[in-house]
Amino acid sequence: MPYNSLVDFVQVLTKEGELRRILYPVKAELEVTEIADRVMKGGGPALLFENVVGKKMPVLINAFGSQKRMALALGVTDVEETAREVEKLVQTKPPKSFKEKLNLFSELIRLAGIPPKIVKQGDCQQVIHREPDLGMLPVLTCWPGDGGPFVTLPAVFSKDPRKGTRNVGLYRMQVYDRQTTGMHWHLHKVGARHYQHQKEQKGRMELAVCLGGDPALIYAATAPLPDQIDEILFTGFLRKKGLELVKAITVDVEVPASSDIVIEGYVDPSEPLRREGPFGDHTGFYSLADDYPVFHVTCITQRENPIYLTTIVGRPPMEDAFIGKATERIFLPLLRLTFPEIIDMNLPVHGVFHNLAIIAIKKNYPAHARKIMHALWGMGQMMFTKTLVVVDDDVNVHDLSEVTWVVGNHIDPKRDIVFVEGPVDVLDHAAPIMGYGSKMGIDATRKWRSEGFERDWPGAIVMDEKTKSYIDSIWEKLGL
Repeated sequence: MPYNSLVDFVQVLTKEGELRRILYPVKAELEVTEIADRVMKGGGPALLFENVVGKKMPVLINAFGSQKRMALALGVTDVEETAREVEKLVQTKPPKSFKEKLNLFSELIRLAGIPPKIVKQGDCQQVIHREPDLGMLPVLTCWPGDGGPFVTLPAVFSKDPRKGTRNVGLYRMQVYDRQTTGMHWHLHKVGARHYQHQKEQKGRMELAVCLGGDPALIYAATAPLPDQIDEILFTGFLRKKGLELVKAITVDVEVPASSDIVIEGYVDPSEPLRREGPFGDHTGFYSLADDYPVFHVTCITQRENPIYLTTIVGRPPMEDAFIGKATERIFLPLLRLTFPEIIDMNLPVHGVFHNLAIIAIKKNYPAHARKIMHALWGMGQMMFTKTLVVVDDDVNVHDLSEVTWVVGNHIDPKRDIVFVEGPVDVLDHAAPIMGYGSKMGIDATRKWRSEGFERDWPGAIVMDEKTKSYIDSIWEKLGL
């Protein structure tokens, strides 16, 4: 079900018993974070702070903070539904008959999403602030060591000055003053690439920052999409209906008409960078201060009664864990398209997604696990994975006790651990150089004689089915 506004989503959360309204006055500086962190760690509901001290807008946080709410955000009962639709979209089995071709064609049209529709007016422009002041927004100062208040869920719209192609990315923004922020895009991000292209051509790079609206767009902005896939089209695929876009007021950027707030402006590559941070990050540690482009605000537009959608990150588990797990499930079919031997994967929440990945494969030949390691380190954001563990297909990768048991028993450290060097996440504070360090692969599959293993590999201890079935039948009589 597509949402026409963030208010629609809030109403669904309320109906499902997934939201609590907080009427007690609370400050945007640290206090919202402390409350939200306790609720997130306890697996609690979404929170709507309706009385933020000194601000007129309510604050919505933890809106994605459970499997159920993440599914509701995407308009499904289970995120696996979306994964199955992705699997249909990438189905490679050729149709055998004309009827199958027609069915496949109609299915692809349905699944591929609907292109956006350009409209002349949008609810996001019901109120226009031509003399913008970021102080009107209830931007959170999340942690005591933060460099200032940060906008944490902004969908940043940019265009490639060479090709004119669009990108929507999620980049944190430190508020410096009433009309400037930082624009924290890492070197590997598409927005940063657009910035470099603009630097080569000179002139300002116009941007629009969208807050709120249909939550499917927020998810799409976080998704590890290939460069050639437009986040707006992917949003249309997720919500099964194209987004309505409206031209921004002061910049040449089209924005979702359903947004709650749109911050228009530009970065100027000819300007010096400005120090941004520190920031309490999703690793559970502060990312250190560094220099980033300055975003200049030219206009703020909004709905008449907007909701400020935000989040906090820190030591897991936090709200972002459920966004990341949704990505794990939704993009697994795309991974299998390239590597059909991959059976399942787990990016454990406490591994903060880029520190640990567990991959189960159907092993077909010697050193197959090593092939998968190197292949994944060469793919998109998987290149940042610091530790890759590969196990056999009969291992439940989501049962960490089973994974620990298998890894501890199956590896000879000298033989089965691989070290490589390459790009790592810039938030990896243990890397000797920012963005560059080492990665480790662990081959925890059973070893074959063709891999140089000369002994017999033992079987796991499992009771026979006949005995298990009999004990099942008498279990209640045992009084245990």
